[in-house]
Amino acid sequence: MEQSTIKLSKKIKNDLKKQMNHQGETYEMVIARLLKISYEDDTLSKATIKNIEEGIADIKAGRTYTTEQVKKRLGLK
Repeated sequence: MEQSTIKLSKKIKNDLKKQMNHQGETYEMVIARLLKISYEDDTLSKATIKNIEEGIADIKAGRTYTTEQVKKRLGLK
């Protein structure tokens, strides 16, 4: 494995330390885990995409309510 040295500010280094799950976890392990999480968060699930598409179809079909209509229906003022 090729190793590199990177410069980190004290704040970033401390932030990475706070993200460590156990004492033996390295900075590389923390960074890899955080990157994996960020990649997963950037990908929408099929269910989420389906819900978005259904919402867009509802808007186009006029199956929506204004805030005032919702308040009235719920008895709010």
